[in-house]
Amino acid sequence: MGVSKYFFTFLGGIFCFNGRAQNCPNIVLFLVDDMGWQDCSVPFWTKTTTLNARYHTPNMELLAKEGMKFTNAYTSPICSPSRISLMTGMNAASHKVTNWTLEKDEEIDGKDSVLTPPLWNINGMSPVPGIDRTTYVTPLPAILKAGGYYTIHCGKAHFGAISTPAEDPINIGFDVNIAGHAAGGPGSYLSEEYYGNYKDKLKEPWGVPGLQAYYGTHTFLTEALTREALKAIDKPVSRNEPFFLYMAHYAIHVPYAPDKRFMQKYLDAGLSTNEAEYAALVEGMDKSLGDIMKYLKEKGIDKNTIIIFMSDNGGLSLVPPRSGTPYTSKNFPLKAGKGSIYEGGIRVPMIVKWPEVVKENSINNNYLIIEDFFPTILEMAGVKNYKTVQTIDGISFVPLLKNPKFNSSHRPLIWHFPNKWISYDGYGTNFRSAIRLGNWKLIYNWKTGKKELYNLKYDIEEQKNISDKYPDKTKELLLLLTKKLKEYDAQRPINKQTNKALPWPQ
Repeated sequence: MGVSKYFFTFLGGIFCFNGRAQNCPNIVLFLVDDMGWQDCSVPFWTKTTTLNARYHTPNMELLAKEGMKFTNAYTSPICSPSRISLMTGMNAASHKVTNWTLEKDEEIDGKDSVLTPPLWNINGMSPVPGIDRTTYVTPLPAILKAGGYYTIHCGKAHFGAISTPAEDPINIGFDVNIAGHAAGGPGSYLSEEYYGNYKDKLKEPWGVPGLQAYYGTHTFLTEALTREALKAIDKPVSRNEPFFLYMAHYAIHVPYAPDKRFMQKYLDAGLSTNEAEYAALVEGMDKSLGDIMKYLKEKGIDKNTIIIFMSDNGGLSLVPPRSGTPYTSKNFPLKAGKGSIYEGGIRVPMIVKWPEVVKENSINNNYLIIEDFFPTILEMAGVKNYKTVQTIDGISFVPLLKNPKFNSSHRPLIWHFPNKWISYDGYGTNFRSAIRLGNWKLIYNWKTGKKELYNLKYDIEEQKNISDKYPDKTKELLLLLTKKLKEYDAQRPINKQTNKALPWPQ
């Protein structure tokens, strides 16, 4: 409470609310964990694929029918960088939480014989200064709260390491925290396993906190979170206050478990047990979306509620098998998956419903990136004249929502990962940075100096490295990548022999 009291006093002297509270839209940010671009029955490509046909997500289909589908929505390749970019408006190169976080002061990078990562912010974000190896920021929910919104966090947090302020979402501006803590995955999805806890106390660090009422009730984690979120919404709805619901599901992160409500249909369709578990997790997530949409309609507030659907990074393309066959989310035609700067690791499904603003059943092919959500949500909320201690790198995509013909291709997108992440498909983001400008995408390998150039218009699969064919374009993008990384004051990998940062990619 000491952190939040200090922080909100600080905010109260700066921010003002624009307009009457009841006229401001409610905002539901529905964030799924590790959901790939193809992990649903909604096609985000130019055609429906066999993978789209595998999954059953009718509520995503309804949301897309009632809103705008984005085919080029991007995140960081790993969860903590994405979530902190979302809450701060900063690119990962700027906030320097470039890998996932958990234990305080504990580095989790893979070992490498040639390079070591820089001193990145292993403790995540912080709403107060002076916390070692954190990025000190003014968080999105704190600004919304100061602007008159009732703020609800439900599900996975993963903003700060254990024993740091941002471990608890309350400290970054949420009025309510349901089941959020430092860990980036659930101990278990099953109530019979107490969601990864011992019966009477939290099993650190993975046990999902605060859901004791559901222990042993055969309530799948996704369902329990949804029920608690709807209970929390009742309070602002009854008081005619605008609310911000950050519905951040643990699904569909490992460890997978059978959601028996949906499992059998996928087994009957011929999927392996592991594949059926994955598909059932996806459908359970979709039911949650549908339950929230139904609630909004029943309460008569659906016309004044914005829903944003997003994933925090690409789907796992392969994880270790538990029973002989691998789990897969197969992001094809995209290359690789979570933990990679190839498209499969960073391009994700995204839908926005904004009644009377966004054209229904529309498609937007412009690109955007996760840090853009910060200024966008504040613009949607009508919160103006806010100030932050951090520099905002994101750009509001409200113009894209209001005018699908708006062109964002002149703007470069940047990914930076000066770390080593262990992947299971061989395409991990180890010591790489990337830039996209228009249809061109360049990937730079800090360890080898290798440059990969792709034209995504013709090669969405990133199979043909054309850097030798287009040396001028390669040089142009390499120089622009270096310029942007310097603007972000990006950290560089360290050469073990010299103990010095590697030279810039130019």
